[in-house]
Amino acid sequence: MDLEKFAAAESRARLRNRRGLDPGGRAVVYWMQRAQRAHDNPALELAARLANELGRPLAVFFGLVKKFPGANQRHYAFMLEGLAETAAALETLGARFVLGVAPGHDLVKFCAQLRPAVVVGDENPLRRPERWRKKYARLLPCAFVTVDADVIVPSGLFPKEEFAARTLRPKISRALDEFLVRPRRIRLKKKWPRSLAPRPARLDPAELLAELRPSRAAARVEGVAAGTSAARRQLRSFARERLEHYDARRNRPEFADGTSCLSPYLHFGQIGPREVALAVRDSGAPQDSIDAFLEEFIVRRELCVNYVLHNDRYDSFEGLHDWAKKTLKRHAPDRREYLYSRRQLESCATHDPLWNAAQKEMIFSGRTHGYVRMYWAKKILEWSPGPEEALATAIALNDKWFLDGRDPSGYANIAWAIGGKHDRPWPERKIFGKIRYMSYASTSKKFDCAGYIRRVEDLERE
Repeated sequence: MDLEKFAAAESRARLRNRRGLDPGGRAVVYWMQRAQRAHDNPALELAARLANELGRPLAVFFGLVKKFPGANQRHYAFMLEGLAETAAALETLGARFVLGVAPGHDLVKFCAQLRPAVVVGDENPLRRPERWRKKYARLLPCAFVTVDADVIVPSGLFPKEEFAARTLRPKISRALDEFLVRPRRIRLKKKWPRSLAPRPARLDPAELLAELRPSRAAARVEGVAAGTSAARRQLRSFARERLEHYDARRNRPEFADGTSCLSPYLHFGQIGPREVALAVRDSGAPQDSIDAFLEEFIVRRELCVNYVLHNDRYDSFEGLHDWAKKTLKRHAPDRREYLYSRRQLESCATHDPLWNAAQKEMIFSGRTHGYVRMYWAKKILEWSPGPEEALATAIALNDKWFLDGRDPSGYANIAWAIGGKHDRPWPERKIFGKIRYMSYASTSKKFDCAGYIRRVEDLERE
């Protein structure tokens, strides 16, 4: 098999080294990292196709990092519960799921023991995971291919950072029919033989949490089920019962069911974006709601991925547009009526009841309604000594408390709210300069603010 031609024919695939297939390799290895699911997973689909072409069984390796930066018990518990379901589903397909706990058991050590013919990985645009891929491309003894599995239109089709949604939208629209298609059904011709090590991984989330001892900075979110089955239940509920109201309610935080609530499942790759988009597209809901959701879910979400992929400073002030940096620096010395430390903000100890409610919703549920999340970030800019501190504080709180923290959407949306990323200059004002402004008076009039605060108070009492 000519792997270079094979990879070139796959628009989602990227050949990371030129070592070629190992003809004596005993298996194909899929290094699962971001796409933590056994369904609607283009990386898994490609690995299965290679395994079938080569007549080899498939091993799926997941490397568990003990102290991933910014992750805490909240994130580890949700991820491990989802992985337990994924591991069982992969074994049912006939693959072998292997859990390695780094640094004692990483991908290179596993491959040295197994001797794969080829390794397939899924992609992640964040800085640290991309460094891992570059390292493994050097160290793996066989060919290494990665697949863009968590967007609908492959990110590689857009080779530079897009300025705004209006520049990306027509490019996505032209490619959408090609990529918004039903996923291939995964069938393995050769099941994992009992005689071939390793044995099936025993993945007990409670035991692994006890072993890993992640930071307890944010406790696990009770009452939110993890995994592909839970994600699909949430998707069915949204498509059948709530999508019809999406266009009217998406900016109404008083309604707990106004959005899809799928972001944690998408962040951990427990459900694929194609499955979500197809379910919405074919739901029979009012077209205005379908169009509004798909705009946010495809164009806006993939714009966030594009930002993180092509801007290595996505989580810093330097990643902003020049016009935004200039106006924010000019207004950094402006007097603030209120100044709050990060500790005060995290303790919900501001004068603003709407902001406090947004922070409480984040703490108690692991999420905050998207419209209030914009307001939350903009007020951090208004109440911080300068824009650099504001950006750092917003990212720290976002990554600690949100179940979908450390995600391209989070970094891009904070950069939008605080630094005008993907936005345009607005009339100049104190502190914000030309960054779009949101006030309590205007924001609280656009929805039932008191109703939202009551909903969060009920959540706090539960």
